[in-house]
Amino acid sequence: MRPFTTVAVPHDDILKEKLTMDVFAADLWQVYKGSAPAEYQDPREFFRKTFLTKGMSYLIDVVRKRLEGRGGDSVIQLQTPFGGGKTHSLIALYHKAKTEFNAKVVVLSGTAFDPRDTFLWEEIERQLTGKVDILKGNISPGKEKLRKVLENHQPLLILMDEILAYTIKADGVKVGNTTLGDQTLCFIQELTETLSTLSNAVLVFTLPSSLLEHFDEKGEKRFQQLQKFVGRMEKVLTPIEDEEVAHVIRKRLFKYVDESLAEEIIQEFTDYAEREGFLKMDKVLYKQRFKASYPFQPEVIDVLYKRWGSFPTFQRTRGVLRLLALVVKSLKDSNLPFISLGDIDLSNEEIRRELIKHIGSEYDSVIAADITSSNSGAKKVDASLGLSYLSFRLGTKIATTIFMYSFSGGPEKGATLSEIKLSCARPEFQSSIIVEALEKLRNTLFYLSDSESIYLFTNKPNLNRILLIKMDGISEARLIEEEEHLLKQVFKKSEHFDIYICPKHTRDIPDSEKLKLIIMESNNPTMIKEFIETYGERPRVYRNTMIFLCPLEGEKSKILDMLRKKLAWEEIEKDKNLELTPDQKERVKENIKTLNEGIKERIKSVYRIVFLPNKDEPERIDLGAPTYIGKKEYTDEIYTRLKEEGKFLEKISPRLLKEKYLKIKDYVQTKNILDSFYKIPGELRIKNKEVLARAIKEGVRLGEFGLGYLEDGKIECRYYKTDVEPYFEETEVLIKEELCKEEKDEYKPEPIYDQPETPGKGAEKVKEPSSSHIVIIEPSTTLLKYRQLSLKLSISSGKLSDVVKTINFIKQKFSNVEIKIEISAKNGEILKTEYEDKIKEAFLQLGLKIEDEKLD
Repeated sequence: MRPFTTVAVPHDDILKEKLTMDVFAADLWQVYKGSAPAEYQDPREFFRKTFLTKGMSYLIDVVRKRLEGRGGDSVIQLQTPFGGGKTHSLIALYHKAKTEFNAKVVVLSGTAFDPRDTFLWEEIERQLTGKVDILKGNISPGKEKLRKVLENHQPLLILMDEILAYTIKADGVKVGNTTLGDQTLCFIQELTETLSTLSNAVLVFTLPSSLLEHFDEKGEKRFQQLQKFVGRMEKVLTPIEDEEVAHVIRKRLFKYVDESLAEEIIQEFTDYAEREGFLKMDKVLYKQRFKASYPFQPEVIDVLYKRWGSFPTFQRTRGVLRLLALVVKSLKDSNLPFISLGDIDLSNEEIRRELIKHIGSEYDSVIAADITSSNSGAKKVDASLGLSYLSFRLGTKIATTIFMYSFSGGPEKGATLSEIKLSCARPEFQSSIIVEALEKLRNTLFYLSDSESIYLFTNKPNLNRILLIKMDGISEARLIEEEEHLLKQVFKKSEHFDIYICPKHTRDIPDSEKLKLIIMESNNPTMIKEFIETYGERPRVYRNTMIFLCPLEGEKSKILDMLRKKLAWEEIEKDKNLELTPDQKERVKENIKTLNEGIKERIKSVYRIVFLPNKDEPERIDLGAPTYIGKKEYTDEIYTRLKEEGKFLEKISPRLLKEKYLKIKDYVQTKNILDSFYKIPGELRIKNKEVLARAIKEGVRLGEFGLGYLEDGKIECRYYKTDVEPYFEETEVLIKEELCKEEKDEYKPEPIYDQPETPGKGAEKVKEPSSSHIVIIEPSTTLLKYRQLSLKLSISSGKLSDVVKTINFIKQKFSNVEIKIEISAKNGEILKTEYEDKIKEAFLQLGLKIEDEKLD
């Protein structure tokens, strides 16, 4: 669509930036004195820029007839709201009388005269005769003297503007026992009665209709008196009807409008609005109204003239003209096809001043915070909608539209969604984006009302602003405490890991065989390395059991922002001094619920960087965005992901053990294999030692290797191609299969039994084989069986491993085995710190409870 300036061409004073606001302040006295701006002084220029309304045309016609002696009213009152075109109508009559009616004109301006120097009756004679003789004095002259002066100067037009203002001032001048104000009222009555007797004379005067213009109670009294004195003979006319305002404005601001081009633009827009479903009135009627107001959308004039014009301080037609002249001036270089409410530039100082003076200076900060400043909510929404919408500035445009709809001198305030779409939507995009932008504004602006039914700006902070204040009050300490509490909720205890949340010291993480998932506050490689290498004051032993989970770089702040916001909403909910509306209370609850759910899911999205101990630097793994939201615990998912990556093994192939440990060695200690999994960074990680035990059992059964013991530097293969239970003792070893084969082939022991002495009651006696034999015992079906054992042993330190073997055998036979150890140590000494760090801490990490403790 074409830019509006190529369709509706503004007057030169707007295009050349020579526009001054005083040209819209019509002053009849300045016209009479010959010192008014050309727009008012020059009759041709005046009528070129003036739309003759029905009321004005009728007024001119009535006055013409009276001056020509063809009857009609001798007294005519013009009464409109402030700025409603009264003075403009008087100037039109002045020029017509001077150029067309061949009549004498007397101009009386109540705001121009000082009652101490100028009396109205003297001024009439001075303007008609050049001197004051018959009507001289400060006492109203009476009808006879008035008639003597007036009848000889017909046809006569008396224009009396702002007479109430003069009367009120005249009350301050004493005249005998009365005031000049009283004398003026008498004069008005005498004048109107005199004019009724003259056939070619007419008085046109103005009175305000706004109570604010009556000044005070005394002014109101004078107003009522003037109405009473002239009421019997006056004819009250309204120069401008509401539906004519658009024509008046367009005529004054634009040289001409190409109606055919304008119609093309209007047709395209109304077709679009109808298609999108936000044109809530008859399409034909709307097009007619748009044609009358183009290049302004009808809503621009409606809102300014009816809503803003209802403020007592707003000069109705004149005020709208002043404001829209500034708007046209600010947009003269734009590509806009027409001007909507959203196109009013509130960052323009002149435009903003024209509005602010009617609603209060506090709205300066409201406009800046929400609409015009570079970091305002509206500007943030502009950017958030994406590049394809950036040029339309939808956030700013929608916020400006709402602002313009938000004020009036009456009850009608605020905008509906359809009204906003009408002012902001364009054929270049679907109007549904307006709804998205509105929702963003509702969550961003500080002074947009929280009402769900209508969009409205106020000078009171909304929940967004209250939220910001509450967020500022959340301390860092409280935020950290809440974060740790939240992490504990997300990272619950797992069957796979022990969980440690935000440890501060290396001693906070036990040095044990158990797999540990450590949730770090940040991605800190130095701290991670310190945790891997040390446990308190000593080197860490079980280094390969640690899994570090860190937040994605740069994303942690988003979680903290959400958390701070959640805490702030909770503060708002508890604050009874806020006096929230039901809608606001509901919104607070909904926000708390949404954030509680959203933060937990955000944590899963952000805490996704895993560091695993390795030979040199820790290995970094990005788990990626979660795909399991709401399905299972995050700790279980982390384990599953790492297992899929091959970082955890739940099963080990016997062949792997054979290739890894027995390829170049004849034997390897099972305990050393297990320890390597736990202690050496970067080694295989197993879920638990049962994984290794199963691999050994399967390998022995299949003959991949044998299991035996290392005694006095010699290996003994005791189990090969049979079932076995490894115990991971110091002397227990995996043995190369070739050695076990050789031993089995060389020795073929047979079981030797003695017959029991008493049948059914005796026990078999087994002959002891030589130390190189593999012993196989086959029990008799008649052997005695014990169902319960209770033993108390005295064990020398060197035999402890043998006892462990026996205990493991017992555990195979009985499901409930309880073992208690009694330690008595004498003839030596140990430091208290050594006892605490090396003995008690070791028992603690093994899960052992000290039932009785005697120290000396």
